[in-house]
Amino acid sequence: MPPQKIETGHEDTIHDVVMDYFGKRIATASSDHSIRIIGVGNNTSQQLAKLTGHVGPVWQLAWAHPKFGSLLASCSYDGRIIIWKESAQHEWTQAHVFDNHKSSVNSIAWAPHEVGLCLACGSSDGDISVFTAQADGSWDTAKIGQAHPVGVTSVSWAPSTAPGALVGSGLLDPVQKLCSGGCDNTVKVWKLYNGSWKMDCFPALQMHTDWVRDVAWAPNLGLPKSTISSASQDGKVIIWTVVKDGDQWEGKVLHDFKSPVWRVSWSLTGNILAVAEGTNNVTLWKEAVDGEWQQVTTVDP
Repeated sequence: MPPQKIETGHEDTIHDVVMDYFGKRIATASSDHSIRIIGVGNNTSQQLAKLTGHVGPVWQLAWAHPKFGSLLASCSYDGRIIIWKESAQHEWTQAHVFDNHKSSVNSIAWAPHEVGLCLACGSSDGDISVFTAQADGSWDTAKIGQAHPVGVTSVSWAPSTAPGALVGSGLLDPVQKLCSGGCDNTVKVWKLYNGSWKMDCFPALQMHTDWVRDVAWAPNLGLPKSTISSASQDGKVIIWTVVKDGDQWEGKVLHDFKSPVWRVSWSLTGNILAVAEGTNNVTLWKEAVDGEWQQVTTVDP
C-alpha cells in the first residue's frame, strides 16, 4: 500500500495519531491545543471536525470501542482529561471533563472492552487514575497514588484474557491489569484486587537507565505468556515476559537504537512490534523461532 500524505491543518507539533476501530477516521493531537478528526480512505482524506477545549498541548488520544458509541478521550499538559462524544455526525461535545490531576496528564488508555468503559491516565504528578463509567452515566474514580513519584509517562492495559486461557470460553472473569512507565526509569505492573489497585511485580522492572517513554502490553491471543515492551530515553527497547502470575518478569534488550525511543506499538496479533525513535525512523520487529528479535522492515517516512 503506498504511503498517503494527510494534511491535518494543525499549526504546531503533532504528538499523537490514532485510527478508529474501523480504520475510517484518524484523530490527531497537537501542541496547538486542538484535536482534528480526519476521514481517510482510498488515498483521500477529509477534515471532519476540530475539537477545542484544552488550554495546553494535547499529548495523547484514545478511541473507545464502538460498542460504547463514538467516544474519544484526550489528555493534555493542562492536567485535564476530556471525553468527547459524537452526538450527531461530525458534531462533537465534551461528555465529561476530569481535572483530578495536579499537573500534565501524559498518557491515557481504554481498558479492553470486556472490562467495560474504563480509562487509565498517567500524570506528571506521579499518580495513575482509573475512571469507570457507571450505568447511571456517572464515573467511578480509583487512584494509584504515587505510582511513579517523579512522574508517569505511559500506561497500557493487559489483555482481558489470562495467558493460556481459552479465548471466548466465557468462564473467567476478565483480568484487570495494567502496566506503567515513568521518569524513575522503571516499568511497573498493577492489578485490581478486591476493588483496589496493587503493584503486581516485585521489585519494579528495572533495566532502563533513563526515563521510560512508552510501555505497551502485547495482545496474547491465548499465548502461554504475558509480554510488555518498554521504550526509553536511554535508546533501548526491552521486552519483558512472564509465564504465570507470581513469577518474576524477565527482561531482554530488543535493540539499542542509540537515540531516544518515543513509542512502541504491537500488531493486533501481538507478534510484530513497531518502534518509533529519535532519528525519525519507524522499524518493525518480529521474534524468531529461537527467541531472538529481528528487524523485518523499516517504514519509510
